[in-house]
Amino acid sequence: MVSYTVMVQTGSRPFSGTTSYVYVQLRGADAESQEEKVHRRFLSFGFFKGSERTITLETESSLGELIYLKLRSKAFLGLDNQWFCNKITVKTPEGADILFPCYRWLGSDETVVLRPAKASLVFQDTNPIAQKTRLSQLEGRQKLIRWSVYAEGLPRIVNYKSALLPEELSFSFSKETEFSYTAGVQLIYLKLNGLADNRGSWESIDQLYMILCDITNETIEYVEDHWDEDEFFGYQFLNGLNPMLIQRCSKLPENFPVTEEMVKGLLGEHTLEAEIANGNVFLCDYKMLDGLVGNVVAGRQQYLTAPLVLLYCNPQGKMLPIAIQLGQTPGPENPIFLPSDPKYDWLLAKIFVRAAEFSVQELDFHLLRTHLLSEVFAMATLRNLPSPHPLFKLLIPHTRYTLQINILARNKLISDDGSITVNAGIGGESLPKLLQRATSSLTYSSLCLAENISERGLEDVPNYYYRDDGKKLWNIIHKYVEGVVQHYYTSDEHVQKDTELQSWIREIFTNGFLGRSSTGVPESFHTVSDLIKFVTMVIFTASAQHAAVNNGQFDFGGWMPNHPTALRKPPPKEKGQTTMSTILETLPDIGTTVNGMAVLSLLSKTFSDQYPLGSFPEDLFDEEVPCKLIADFQKDLRELSDLIEKRNETLEFPYTYLSPQNVENSVAI
Repeated sequence: MVSYTVMVQTGSRPFSGTTSYVYVQLRGADAESQEEKVHRRFLSFGFFKGSERTITLETESSLGELIYLKLRSKAFLGLDNQWFCNKITVKTPEGADILFPCYRWLGSDETVVLRPAKASLVFQDTNPIAQKTRLSQLEGRQKLIRWSVYAEGLPRIVNYKSALLPEELSFSFSKETEFSYTAGVQLIYLKLNGLADNRGSWESIDQLYMILCDITNETIEYVEDHWDEDEFFGYQFLNGLNPMLIQRCSKLPENFPVTEEMVKGLLGEHTLEAEIANGNVFLCDYKMLDGLVGNVVAGRQQYLTAPLVLLYCNPQGKMLPIAIQLGQTPGPENPIFLPSDPKYDWLLAKIFVRAAEFSVQELDFHLLRTHLLSEVFAMATLRNLPSPHPLFKLLIPHTRYTLQINILARNKLISDDGSITVNAGIGGESLPKLLQRATSSLTYSSLCLAENISERGLEDVPNYYYRDDGKKLWNIIHKYVEGVVQHYYTSDEHVQKDTELQSWIREIFTNGFLGRSSTGVPESFHTVSDLIKFVTMVIFTASAQHAAVNNGQFDFGGWMPNHPTALRKPPPKEKGQTTMSTILETLPDIGTTVNGMAVLSLLSKTFSDQYPLGSFPEDLFDEEVPCKLIADFQKDLRELSDLIEKRNETLEFPYTYLSPQNVENSVAI
């Protein structure tokens, strides 16, 4: 007889324990064991939170290389008592310690098959039983998680209509108790509940200070003090909620006829033509909003514009607006507004730009390019990569909670009666139209930071902290991914013959990018380097890019005039008519303001149950090389956090959103 020592670890999260009976069975290459009940002396049930239980499992001879461990729970006295198992470690008669990661809930009377932690590619896992187990796992996931159409022309989504997902894909209890995806709860938190239905106009800007007095922070206070200044207006195109739209202007668009006379004196002694040639002029074009009709909020029509903004980077490195046109078609009723215009004309023009920014940032750069794409990556990973696959182990921490948070967003924020739909200027038929336009403009290069920065001509723009921190973070992620991928794929041939990997990228290309080769997204992988780049992009998108466009929403938008969700009056057609009363009548009413604040507060929340980038509490790898690479990854991230913190000490307005300690592993909010 030979003995196997089996140690079963229960999770430490709330309600992880169970009263159910738990049974284990080992399957090796040569034979399988009998099923044995895990118990401790006379106590045959009671797996308490954080506990470890050990049994000795005896067999007549060695089972050979362990292929899988079957774990079964059976209800005690019919009690429906779920159990969260962290992992199981088996010590073999030969002296090896084999780790079987689990990290999932088991319902009463449920069976799960666990594979060893050692990663393997499909053509390396040659045992017929292992191959069958691998295929069976994917078939089970593919039946459970299926592609569905949200709207034509958009990335495909998970088939679940409600957030009642399988337990292993759902929020933990602690996050569930802290989180409510409704603006109403946030209104109570912000102490603004009594204002939610007030459709009156603000009587003065000073009234806004009053509602923020209890919930302000240093960033919001800075925005309050500087929101109407040209320097801060320009700064936000580089380091605000959407640092992705600004581009160097090599030639004025034909539909934006800014003349030398208009900007005379704004460029020092230089001409506009000369400063364009010198690379100091920049453009933000909101053309994707052109022709879209504003939403109806509380029975009142709202107004959208598709502005063009011309900016100048002066010798001091400040990005300053020098011309704004609020529509795409030039003409007498679409004037070009200038800093030299009357104060309130210029301020109102900037407010219309900031309202356009809300629509584009929330739907294109936030919802589409981080949430919906990360949902595609998560689904493709679950459906095509079995647990022994090294890319499953690498990517699964970056899919945590993404499916559930996106279902909640579709049901609570952008549904017909969602908080954004009923309170934002972008809604009705215009919301899906904007998403469809944004999807059609998606390219692979726009998702790869260095290429995107180069395409927009922003390599040497000063004070562009999103670029500086983002590039460092991309390089750290790339180094980590490169190490893991090259450890398992030792040649391009390995990439080409990995059928699971090829199915993964094919589903992403088909369901995420709708089979459009014009995006530049690969339909298949041929080289190790191509795979490394794509996986780096996936992790960067789900972690860093989401943090950049999400985490500062209340910081920049809590002060409503800086980020208005809707505007109640059409854009001005002539100059000299705007007063402060005009601005107050144009800004969102009181109820729309506080409802918008509630949504932005919700989307910016932090929770106790979150994993910062590089925090992997689940032991999915147990081999020396990947474990060393994870340790190096974490060290590099800590060093970058320290570097950013030191830099920020010298800044009047610190940029914190890409400090690794503020970046979550996945799209989880």
